[in-house]
Amino acid sequence: MKKLLRKWLTILIPLLIGMGIIYYQYSTLKPEEIEKIKISFQKANYYYILLSLVIATIGYWSRAYRWKFALNHLGYQTQFHNNFFTVSVSYLVNLTVPRSGEISRAALLKKYENVPFDKAFGTIVAERIVDLIIFLLFVLIGFISQFDAIYQFLLSKNISLQTIIYYALFAVLIGIVFLLIWIYAEWKIILKLKKKLSGLIEGMTTIFKMKKKWEYIFHSFFIWFSYLAMFYASIFALPETSNISFDVIIMGFIFGSLAVGFSNGGLGAYPFSIALIFSLYGISNDVGTAYGWLVWTSQTVLTILLGLISYVLLPVFNSNK
Repeated sequence: MKKLLRKWLTILIPLLIGMGIIYYQYSTLKPEEIEKIKISFQKANYYYILLSLVIATIGYWSRAYRWKFALNHLGYQTQFHNNFFTVSVSYLVNLTVPRSGEISRAALLKKYENVPFDKAFGTIVAERIVDLIIFLLFVLIGFISQFDAIYQFLLSKNISLQTIIYYALFAVLIGIVFLLIWIYAEWKIILKLKKKLSGLIEGMTTIFKMKKKWEYIFHSFFIWFSYLAMFYASIFALPETSNISFDVIIMGFIFGSLAVGFSNGGLGAYPFSIALIFSLYGISNDVGTAYGWLVWTSQTVLTILLGLISYVLLPVFNSNK
């Protein structure tokens, strides 16, 4: 009886979580926004939406596969399906509270693979640092190639480029000062923090010491190219966006990624960002918004489905532990 109840709870709990997330995501939408979602889905070519979802799933696979290089370096031979399932669940959790998925990912790996939380979390932090560097490369390429369009946009919004540069330099300076203090300072509080965070630091520094660092770097770039390919494939889903140039796609991808990174899965912010960037290139606000909602909704559904399935399968695949 207890086993039967446990199996039902294993299925019901993630379903309830998924329903709660769906309700939470859509409860803040205005009626006109929901109407735009309906219109975009009615007009869409679902072959390209399906293609974008397949590409996105390959990105999940690559992220899970990349993780094993860091974990193996620390001496933990984790099973790939556990890596993939925990990554999928982390994306699902990120839809609620931004970046909370990283904590759940390390916690699940501790539960099913007995990897210490601090070390697992350290490898995840290292991943995010690498991801940030690669994303900044995209930003640099995009901003250099589209400088004139961006500059004119900033001027239209009464934002000085010089002010942005000052803020960016100030942020970099603060980061450098903090890094120097962390590396060279021998203050008691710094030494205590280093001791307590030793496992986290060990996980973060695996990239520099691992034998298969080039495979790790390859997958890091592959993950981001899969994100870009997913975005590119979706362009052909709507007739109004199917002919836009690749430079517009790059800028839309950059600002869409920023919207996702600074919100709970890009709710509301993603279509707004896409519409704003597309408008710089003469694409109507309605078309940009419809495309944004189409991409965001389809990717969110994929995230929820993969996350729920993975949450159910984790205990099934680890029933002998």
